[in-house]
Amino acid sequence: MIENGPLLERLLEGEYICSVTDEHSFHKLQNDELVDDLNHFLRPLNRRVAKNDDGSVYFLAYCDLTPNARQHLSHQFTSTVQSLLPMLEWMQLVQEALGRDGALSLGDTIKLQDFESKVVDNQSLIQRLAHLANDKVFKSTSDKPDMQIKQVFKRIKELGYLHQPHKDRLFYIVTGKVEQLIELVRFIKDEENLPIDDELPEQEVMF
Repeated sequence: MIENGPLLERLLEGEYICSVTDEHSFHKLQNDELVDDLNHFLRPLNRRVAKNDDGSVYFLAYCDLTPNARQHLSHQFTSTVQSLLPMLEWMQLVQEALGRDGALSLGDTIKLQDFESKVVDNQSLIQRLAHLANDKVFKSTSDKPDMQIKQVFKRIKELGYLHQPHKDRLFYIVTGKVEQLIELVRFIKDEENLPIDDELPEQEVMF
């Protein structure tokens, strides 16, 4: 178990493990015996290794929904919902600017220079970018499109939805956390009386 200590630490810190963020650990987690060993260690912490519906991303979930677990999940859900609409708007902006047919998905590559060149040549995209960058999720204080783009991508990377393989090269790879976000959207659309249901129709077409 000692050799898996760093992986356990990352999972306990709330990281999502996929083939983009950590290919080696992702393949290790596909081993059922290893997952059983990890779960045995995690059980006293009321945690277990979980994965999304298509197995493209791993993370920790609770074993039992105790009052403390429910409180933590409630805070986590609220935080995710607050960033949900800005993230969906960003995904739609990238999709339109780069002329992609479908929604962003795990492994998609985005070159910052290509995205910026498409946005600055389109006044409508510039306006949408400015509105997005000023959202509290992205916290941009600049009125220049290139600086707004850099800040938005920086924040999305910090939130775990993008991976930057090389710090000196401005291209990003979409992580498995985006798949989780899309599953959350579908869950919200399937449930009643959730707070953002009426605000999603524009983004629905992406999925």
